[in-house]
Amino acid sequence: MPTLILVRHGRSTANTEGLLAGRMPGIALDERGREQAGGLPGRLDGVPLALAVTSPLQRCRETVAPLLSVRDGLELHEDERIVECDYGDWSGRKLAELAGEPLMEVVQQHPTAAAFPGGESMREMQHRAAEAVREWNARVERDFGPQAAYLMCSHGDIIKSLVADALGLHLDLFQRISVEPCSVTVIRYTRLRPFLVRLGDTGDLSSLAPPAAPSGPEQSDATVGGDAGAP
Repeated sequence: MPTLILVRHGRSTANTEGLLAGRMPGIALDERGREQAGGLPGRLDGVPLALAVTSPLQRCRETVAPLLSVRDGLELHEDERIVECDYGDWSGRKLAELAGEPLMEVVQQHPTAAAFPGGESMREMQHRAAEAVREWNARVERDFGPQAAYLMCSHGDIIKSLVADALGLHLDLFQRISVEPCSVTVIRYTRLRPFLVRLGDTGDLSSLAPPAAPSGPEQSDATVGGDAGAP
């Protein structure tokens, strides 16, 4: 079965403003995000891609644009099933403000019980994304063969949920997974089981260095929607 190359979109204006963008229109890559997207073709140089699939949101389409510009003939498909989680009434609100909501503790500690007001549940999010991957796996294998690789550009919570699905990890534990903006996560699917080949690879390990001085209390919660990554 095929190899799936998952790319989280580059850093967005919502990431740097601390907003939970969700499916809001007009959320673009910021300057750093455009730099990250511009480096993606070089990072994937030499990796043949059967096709590319993207979330329909602007920040994902902008992330794959530089790759498409140098990959003549690479087909791009949009799939609504890998769009950002529908955060409903939380969309557009400041993450710092949402931290005080009782539901946020459920999102962090028991996400299978979390459903966003006016939006969807995290269970629904994972189910639709995993179904999309299974269908694209079958299509790519049918059209390009079992050794083919394809790219999918999506969002932090979507990618984390797909990693959890591939590892047989309960969704209640998926907040332990971290994927930075424009990071590459690779899952190789086989007849019997998937293999996680790369997780959140940015091609730059400088973000692993500890800060020069503590900037506040230790952060133990995962950022809903994905954080802004290293500065």
